[in-house]
Amino acid sequence: MEQSLIAAVSGIEANQTYLDVIGNNIANSDTTGYKAEDPIFTDLLAEQIAGASAPAAGESGGIDPIAVGAGVRVGAVTNDQSQGAIQQTNQPTDVAIQGAGFLVADQDGQQYYTRAGNLTLDANGDLATSTGALIQGWQASGQGVIDTNAPVGVVNIPSGQVMSAQATSSFNMGGNLPAWSGSGTPPVVTTTLNGYDSLGNTVPVTLTFSAVAGTANTWTVRGTVPNGSSTADLWSTAPTITFDPTTGQVATISGVTANADGSFTLPVKTMPPGFTFPAGDTWSVDFPAPGGVNSVTQFGGEQTAQLETQNGNSAGTLESYTVGGDGVISGAFSNGLTEPIAQLALANFSNPTGLIDDGNLMYSASANSGQAAVGTAGTGGRGTLLGGALESSNVDLATELTNMIEAQEAYQADTKVVSTTSTVLQSLVEMQ
Repeated sequence: MEQSLIAAVSGIEANQTYLDVIGNNIANSDTTGYKAEDPIFTDLLAEQIAGASAPAAGESGGIDPIAVGAGVRVGAVTNDQSQGAIQQTNQPTDVAIQGAGFLVADQDGQQYYTRAGNLTLDANGDLATSTGALIQGWQASGQGVIDTNAPVGVVNIPSGQVMSAQATSSFNMGGNLPAWSGSGTPPVVTTTLNGYDSLGNTVPVTLTFSAVAGTANTWTVRGTVPNGSSTADLWSTAPTITFDPTTGQVATISGVTANADGSFTLPVKTMPPGFTFPAGDTWSVDFPAPGGVNSVTQFGGEQTAQLETQNGNSAGTLESYTVGGDGVISGAFSNGLTEPIAQLALANFSNPTGLIDDGNLMYSASANSGQAAVGTAGTGGRGTLLGGALESSNVDLATELTNMIEAQEAYQADTKVVSTTSTVLQSLVEMQ
């Protein structure tokens, strides 16, 4: 008789736990990055009343074992690791994980893992969770280089970070000069692009391409830089550029030997006066290899030849930043350039459901989760990141409400078993 009481009480306890889990899921239906929990029931050791017997040849059939169950218990509470809906927030510190993986956070020297990407910047410019855990990753060097082979550390986005000025050392040409047959009025093409000295001062560089009168497919190029009320020449003698008449590609540049790939590097050995350059600094004007998308050509049609890009930059102050899919935080500076500031780390586990739930949407590794495999987003089975967005809770309210009705019915049925067994026991007592 007491067996039914034991089984019914275990059912009450198990379904109470089920209701607790359901209540927690519903309470966190709007919690960023929350993963719904699901209890798994397992039966308790059954009481063996009789064992099994094999059939006796020609005498009797076999007999199955007889056992009565002892009830139920919650064997595990698992996390549903399915993707929650992504919602755009346009907050630069918000980040959503698309796919597998967890952000890595450090709190009081203990490493935790979280899917909650509603991050903030603290007074030190460190990226942190809402509970103050410091987000881990790799900080970029002064030149925007990130070493992901180094140990992870705190990700910092300092307000007012300054990008240092870098002196220009090379300019890149591209585009098309109009086809020149050698007859008629020689065309002249001018292009200007700003370079920078070592203090970040602007150095306007102008190249003037002049077709050589009476000589087809041949141009001279003069380089000038402002020098007070006049100009300073980059070359004492203007170099001559010859184009192949059949391909329209650069064939030769006077005084310059083609590089191995067919490109040309036209050096500027005398730096323009009036600016500050590093000791021994030289410039070059680079002509891409013939046949490439950006090669300098001489075709009939539109004139597009220009100085397209240069290295070097003026100083700039950090104005905004974004998080890329690979976790790289790119800063936009007042000089119009972008540069990596840091990169967020992601951790993956062989068994994410084995993580220990430490509250505050934080998890820690357990003996059954496996060790954290920390790396960059989009590699090693880790998902990608979406900046300015958050992953919503994956709780399905319709499912939870259905589960709540089922748990309630089971709970009430178990209490009915207790009540019925109590009545039967009372009847036995009264018979004495």
